[in-house]
Formats: sequence, structure tokens, C-alpha cells
Amino acid sequence: MRIKRALHAVYKDFRKNRVLVIMLLPAIVYFIVFAYLPMVGSIVAFKQYDYAGGIFGSKWVGWSNFTFFFSGDFFTSAAWKVTRNTVLYNTAFIVVNNLLQISLAIFLTEINRRVFKRVSQTLMLLPYFISWVVVSAFIYNLFNYENGVLNGLLKMVGLPPIDVLSTVAVWKYIIVFFAAWSAVGYWTIIYMAAIMSIDKGMYEAAEIDGANIFQRIFHITLPSLKPTIIILLLISIGGLFRGNLSMFYQIVGKNGLLYDSTDVIDTYVFRMLLTSPEFGRTAAVGLYQSVLCFAILLIANGLIRKYDKDYALF
Repeated sequence: MRIKRALHAVYKDFRKNRVLVIMLLPAIVYFIVFAYLPMVGSIVAFKQYDYAGGIFGSKWVGWSNFTFFFSGDFFTSAAWKVTRNTVLYNTAFIVVNNLLQISLAIFLTEINRRVFKRVSQTLMLLPYFISWVVVSAFIYNLFNYENGVLNGLLKMVGLPPIDVLSTVAVWKYIIVFFAAWSAVGYWTIIYMAAIMSIDKGMYEAAEIDGANIFQRIFHITLPSLKPTIIILLLISIGGLFRGNLSMFYQIVGKNGLLYDSTDVIDTYVFRMLLTSPEFGRTAAVGLYQSVLCFAILLIANGLIRKYDKDYALF
């Protein structure tokens, strides 16, 4: 009886909102075909894949595809190195990028010069559309030991050249810098749109009460941005264990000296696919990554929900 009532309620709701459901149907089909159906392929992580047997006919090997990834001492294993790098880089991206995005959004909205604002937005947004292949060529020509721009300038002023491409310690800063350079402009516009939706009467009332620009920012702008900041942070945290493959692979390339400090889970899997026929092992690492992303998103959303359920994603 309960099932019958539930089905009747669903049917009634569908009839009431059938136009909206039909409009949503293409998106539902898209996610079913490209997001949910491919999940069946996750069983490759537990099989010794061969082309003759395919996904379902390959030999079942259980957890053995995971053992190589966690083999040896935990803090020297491949799992620890790439997971640590992925988390640390993404944490740096989240902190640095959000600080820059919020600061630039507030700065640009407070400027009254329309031409300067439009030119600044265009220049900030441009790097987002530049391919990482082009950026990698730019980095190589900038830091090349023999003919790079940096060493050319150093030689001009009588200083010795620097072999940046082989100096491991500086690459974490180079990667964080170029990640911010590429992404900040795009997300700054989103924060600007959120700022523009704030009631202007609040600023006018604060100005009448004698509040200066910094007081208006800290007491009106930032509190009003809190929902947007939390939602974007949740989206970013959901990808905490995912690296930007194009960025890391194109910037680092095949420089083996940098692998220990710059290899993330995505580049590790990609190199495995290029050098090893063991698709089960690469699928195991990919499944490990997906489970971590799912878990961290649930944890972050749960913490936000305890703080204020209105800000949670679900």
C-alpha cells in the first residue's frame, strides 16, 4: 500500500512538473551515459585485463592490483608519494587561488573606472583559455639553461646562470604560480557576479553611518560572499585528490628529476598507461582516487551541514 501511494505521488509530481522534467531529460541522459554507465568498468581494478576476454571475461585477481601501489614501507610507497603531492598541491591551489580571487573581485568592484575594469577583466580571463602546451613552451623558453630568457638577463648583469629545470625545490612554487595565473581570472568573475548581487542599499546605509571602505568590505561584502565561498570551496575540496593532468604533465614533461616532488595521482596513472600493459593496475589507482574524492566530499559536506545546513550541497 505504501509503495502504491509513493508511486502515485511520483506520478502526480511528474504530471505537475512534466515540462521541467522533459527539459532536464537531456542532462539526465548525459550523466547516465557518460558518468554512471562507465562505473561498470571499475571491475577492471580487480581483474588481470586481457583483450581477448574483455572487461567481463578477464581473470579475476581480487586485490592484487592494489598491492603493488601500496608495496613496501608506507612512507616510501608510490601511494604515499603521489597522494601527498596531490593533496598538498590542491590545498595550495585552493588557499592561494581563493585569496587572490576574492581580493581581486573586491578590488575591481570598488574601482569606478569602467575602461580600466573591462581591460583588467579581459587580461585576467585570457590565461584561462591558453593551452597548457603553449604554457609549457613558454616555461621552457623562460627557464632554459642555455638560451632561456631568465639566464639571458642574468648574464647581461654579470650574474651566473641558474639551472631552474634541474632545481627541484623551486618547482612547487612555479606550479602554484602558473595554476593561479591560469585560473584566478575566471573564478574572479564569479565572485564579482556575487558581489554585484549584494543590495547596494546596505553600502549606502553604512556610508551614511560613517563606515570607510575597509569597514564596508569586512562587514558587508565578505559576510555576503560567505555562501558563494563555501559552495566553491566544497567543489574544490571534492577534487582534492585529483590533479590537473594537462597542467602537471605539460609543465613537468619527462623531467625525471621532478617526479618525486611533482607527480600527482593523475600523472602517475597516465605514465603507467604509457609504459605498462597492466590496465588492471591503472584502474586500481583510478578507483582508489575516486573513492578518496567521494569520501572527502562527504566529510566536508557533513562538516558544513553541522555548521549551517543551508550552505551544504546536500
